[in-house]
Amino acid sequence: MSRLGLLAAACALAVLAAPARAQEANPHAGHDMGQLPTSPESMDHGQMQHGAHAGHQMMPAPMSPAEASQPPLAPPPPEAFTGPENAADIVWNPKLMARVRKTELIDMHGRFRGSKLMVDRLEYRGQDGRDGYLWDAEGWIGGDYDKLWIKTEGEGAFEEALESAEVQALWSHAISPWFDVQAGVRYDIRPRPKGSDAGRAHAILGLQGLAPYWLEVDAALFLSGKGDLTARIEAEHDMCLTNSLILQPRAEVDLAAQNVAETGTGSGLSSFEAGLRLRYEFIPEFAPYIGIEYARLFGNTRDYARAEGEDTGGWSFLVGVRTWF
Repeated sequence: MSRLGLLAAACALAVLAAPARAQEANPHAGHDMGQLPTSPESMDHGQMQHGAHAGHQMMPAPMSPAEASQPPLAPPPPEAFTGPENAADIVWNPKLMARVRKTELIDMHGRFRGSKLMVDRLEYRGQDGRDGYLWDAEGWIGGDYDKLWIKTEGEGAFEEALESAEVQALWSHAISPWFDVQAGVRYDIRPRPKGSDAGRAHAILGLQGLAPYWLEVDAALFLSGKGDLTARIEAEHDMCLTNSLILQPRAEVDLAAQNVAETGTGSGLSSFEAGLRLRYEFIPEFAPYIGIEYARLFGNTRDYARAEGEDTGGWSFLVGVRTWF
């Protein structure tokens, strides 16, 4: 081959090798770019591997509030069931730690200390020809199980001496979530004594609490220093007509095991009272009320009252207030 022929062959090989080198330098050479997305929104990132983050495990997405409020589905790890129930017992005296745990449990769920003073009835009693007044108050101080109660009630007529009054001091102990047993003393104050009976002390054993259908019950036996046994049962129920307007039926029964002429008490059923009081609670601690009440004496008690020229029963119109602190 001549020199001219060799030069022509070399030029032809150089022309054929140039596209191959250009394709090696550009990895996208030969790709069909017309099928690529034209905007970031139209790109499918889920099918792409982004350079340095390709193959990394990404953090899980945060849970929504509804998912976070659900209990965990996975059981506790096995390590949670190994070891002692109270790890502090390994280091400290187990008896001391048990006492501390009991004390903390009582502090968190018990050992309540409180007090309350309530004037349940402070009222004017309009009667036919004999208007009078009445008070019925009580207060307590103590905890969930044991309390000290002080109760007092009395009544009389206007422009006359106090007819009767009594004061009770009671220790109260819870025997169930609804009832307390009470024991203590009662002293009767009689400003108008019959004979030498100016006052009389009694021992008390009673039961106070909340019966089914939200019926508040207070029942007590009284044994006087002279051996006289009497009993009293009170029951009342609050009926909420509205959030502030409350109708309260109330009944009281007095019983005696014997005749006691000094106090004008006859054996058997001595007296009965039943009333309705409608109160309006401006606030729970203050509620004025109006009402009516019917009272009646029975048996020898009625005879003793007639002999003294006293009323034996009838209707009364009531205006009063109920308050507590």
